[in-house]
Amino acid sequence: MDLINFRVGQKTISLKILDILLTERYENNLTSLPNENKSFIGVKDYMETPTPIFDLGIVLNNQSTNKTNAELTDLLVEKEKDHQQWLSALEHSLLTGAAFTNTIDPDKCDFGRWYNSFKTDNEDLQNILDKFDTPHRELHAMAREFLDLQKTMTKENVIRLFEEKKRQVFNQLIRLFESAREQIILDYKPIIIFTTKDGVTPHIGLLVDKVEDNINVKKEDIKPLDKLTSVGFDVDPQTRNMMRGLIKMKNKHSLLLDPSAIFRPEHLMRHEAEETEEYGLF
Repeated sequence: MDLINFRVGQKTISLKILDILLTERYENNLTSLPNENKSFIGVKDYMETPTPIFDLGIVLNNQSTNKTNAELTDLLVEKEKDHQQWLSALEHSLLTGAAFTNTIDPDKCDFGRWYNSFKTDNEDLQNILDKFDTPHRELHAMAREFLDLQKTMTKENVIRLFEEKKRQVFNQLIRLFESAREQIILDYKPIIIFTTKDGVTPHIGLLVDKVEDNINVKKEDIKPLDKLTSVGFDVDPQTRNMMRGLIKMKNKHSLLLDPSAIFRPEHLMRHEAEETEEYGLF
């Protein structure tokens, strides 16, 4: 079976090529309509046929990727400000002799705890994040270094050396924070997948983050639905209804979806799983 893989947040989903009419860049130009389904984001014409568009990020991750990215960008802005305030507190301590009470351990500050636990499949973003470790540790080491120096040097010399070190280390961190935020924005290029049930007319459109690759799978490559929960997926009934299997790839899995089973009106009303027709896998 020939499939196309798409990225949706941290997940990869697969659709049969025969289920896809067209993919196009999402330009935020949909027509809004009243609807209680939070994943429904509007209507767009395909060959003069109004087609409902659904955000798969909300369906699979309970939040649009755009919102997830915005929250991550805001977090990076906040952590940059936190370290600016940390440096200001250190400078105040060196100038006045007041006790410095901020965290010295780079693994125990808010950013350090987040940094050590954060994972991403975005290789470009990860490459930038990897560069944070050294300057972040150097920044925190400045506290012990300069608090010790003030015991043996004049205040003027300590402040002069502090300003030089601050420019060197903190400016590097600022550039990394800026690069990380830019990469998050640049990497998000969402597309709409127009799907079909008959190969001619549009069924629904699905908003995804980006196209990944084409694959061809055999029957034995697809794990049935009853094995999904054993590999860490918490599947609600509505989402389970549209899934047709789990595909093992090199170092991850992909969810095989049946777009013809997504958002059937009766399923939206009842919100319960039921047996569906064979997807025609093989």
